[in-house]
Amino acid sequence: MIFDRNEKKEVIALLGAGSMGTAIIRRFAAGRKILLGDISQANLDKTAHDLIYSGYDAETMIVNAMDRESIEAFAQKAAELGPVKYYVHTAGASPSQGSVEHILKLDMVGTGYAVEAFGKVMAEGGAALIISSQTGYMMPIPYEVEQQILNTDTDELMNIEFIKEHATGSGRAYMIAKRVNHLQAMKAAGTSFRERRARINTISPGIIVTPLAYDEFNAPGNTYQKMIDSSAVRRTASSDEIADAAEYLLGEHAKFVTGTDLLIDGGVIASIRSGAYQLH
Repeated sequence: MIFDRNEKKEVIALLGAGSMGTAIIRRFAAGRKILLGDISQANLDKTAHDLIYSGYDAETMIVNAMDRESIEAFAQKAAELGPVKYYVHTAGASPSQGSVEHILKLDMVGTGYAVEAFGKVMAEGGAALIISSQTGYMMPIPYEVEQQILNTDTDELMNIEFIKEHATGSGRAYMIAKRVNHLQAMKAAGTSFRERRARINTISPGIIVTPLAYDEFNAPGNTYQKMIDSSAVRRTASSDEIADAAEYLLGEHAKFVTGTDLLIDGGVIASIRSGAYQLH
């Protein structure tokens, strides 16, 4: 049976085929072509199966989110399928899932590669969203260093002295990478995405319950529980709550919003800034 006879459909590309990214793209997927990218074939198969059996049109592609050529091939594939209306980037590793080098290469450098690649293929009026983290607000970076980051090629980011000196553990590397994500989107909004008349923003989620998040829930130190207890809302959130905000940033009501970050953390950063919770 042919479910959809329409051709030249708009494309949604998702790199990082997990629960949060899937929740986001479902908001826009009806009548569009979905291209899923992930390093895991098993993950791709499961996500594509769930989407296809829910009536969506999805294809998959193995992508190494730390490799420029792999990401560029993914962006090119998306463009070949049709006009790229949306790009969602959720690929990354949490502090408990990798070394300093791995986190910086995946969450910082790899994200930069993706921003650059999709900055070349986005359709006019399109929108991209990078999933960052509340941790991007936990390690202040001096203004002059941020300017250096904005003016440094992606391949050279790991050679910046501030990053080499302060990324002393996986947690601190993660904080730096996620703040750099904000800057990467800001830079693209004023350059490559502007030239294509497309938009790009970031979301910085707090403690969201996903399968991968359990690696952090079970990490030593009980840090997540302390954050939950000190936050204003005193609970975790679901992927669907992040998708609610993503729907706004990617959608028609945010046409004047680009190059910015939306912090969605239940008040954790507010607790830190007000002194109710102390980072250790």
